[in-house]
Amino acid sequence: MAFDQSPQGPDIVVSGLDKVFGHGEAAVHAITNANLSLERGEFLSLLGPSGCGKTTLLRIIAGLEAPSAGNVQIRDRQVWTAGRRSGEATRPISMMFQEARLFPWYTVAENVALPLRIAGVGRTERMARARRICDTVGLGAFVDHRPGQLSGGMRQRASLARALVTEPQVLLLDEPFGALDAMTRDTLNLELMEVCARARVTTILVTHSITEAAFLSDRVVVLAPRPARIVETIEMPFPRPRDLDLQRTSGFQNMVGRLRKVLTEGAA
Repeated sequence: MAFDQSPQGPDIVVSGLDKVFGHGEAAVHAITNANLSLERGEFLSLLGPSGCGKTTLLRIIAGLEAPSAGNVQIRDRQVWTAGRRSGEATRPISMMFQEARLFPWYTVAENVALPLRIAGVGRTERMARARRICDTVGLGAFVDHRPGQLSGGMRQRASLARALVTEPQVLLLDEPFGALDAMTRDTLNLELMEVCARARVTTILVTHSITEAAFLSDRVVVLAPRPARIVETIEMPFPRPRDLDLQRTSGFQNMVGRLRKVLTEGAA
């Protein structure tokens, strides 16, 4: 896969971001004064209680939800201009959700290739690229199956492959494995970490899981309840590559405890 190999530098800058839904007394202040900066290839997690604005922040970065104030830059280009999505924003950005959202009448390969089809890539090329990325995420033997023939974990693998098939610069993940059992989730987290490292794709993960955030991330941003504000940004000191044995070490457990304390105090 021909991912971008250009030198490391700031990839995402979020500046003074505010988001208010509605007007007057019915207005809901979802995010206040959010500021973030991510280096190219960095893996960052947004950790916070339900309803605190994590997904809203992710959608604004993705260009799916307009901010009320502030802005987002991706590789020095504005995502929003005067409240409207700017055509200047660098693409591609891929987003993966908790639900796989696969079309049941398409094969796995056809589902994975769909973003390329929308982009006008010819069938031969897009199917070849889809099959290659399916191999990468462990679905090589299932490319001709339909979603109904797959387990939940395999459907999420297909969703991940679809998010990666465009060779994105930025990958945004909204609790992609939250509905899976613990063992499947662990397996997919390992694969996600490996693929993101190999591709040097800048990644933001929204999660409720303290363990998941600590294990996957270079840094964890802890958010307070609505309106979402950044309580603390904590660097994860664990060297890469990582494996599941890390989670049993005292250093990792201490970090999980620290994150839990910051999360609890921020929610108070």
